Amino acid sequence: MRNYRKKLIIWLFENSQHFYVTYFKRNHTAWKVSKQELLNYTKESFGYHLGLFLKKNNFELIPKIERHDCYHVLTGYGTQVEDEIALQYLCYGNGKRSLYLSGVVLLGTILLPEYMPYYLKSYRIGKSANAFYQFDYSTLLHTDIGILRASTFVNLIYN
Repeated sequence: MRNYRKKLIIWLFENSQHFYVTYFKRNHTAWKVSKQELLNYTKESFGYHLGLFLKKNNFELIPKIERHDCYHVLTGYGTQVEDEIALQYLCYGNGKRSLYLSGVVLLGTILLPEYMPYYLKSYRIGKSANAFYQFDYSTLLHTDIGILRASTFVNLIYN
């Protein structure tokens, strides 16, 4: 039964993406940087680690919502359905507010309640972290990832 609920959430993610970009991100500018360009950054840089994340998951940056993949890289959260929902809880704890985020949190909680301890832990991590949800990540691509993580998650030991 859980697999059906996860498949429903995946379907909702995939089918809401175009709507989200079109109506919620229409004023955002796409970065116009490729995965290969990111992989040419220095190995310590945030941009290089973003490139590795994209390569590992066989992704390309989605224009106008590049920040989402940056959240994954900064926080270390995976791309499984429960990780995507937990990442939204983390962002909510960090102060991010949007209709889309609220919808993901609500549907994720209703459809996958067995992950609630993980979601709540993620919320608490976001709450204790320095604000990161509003960063202009395109300007941080050359920043040392270790320094960026350490300054964001000051009170947490981070791998």
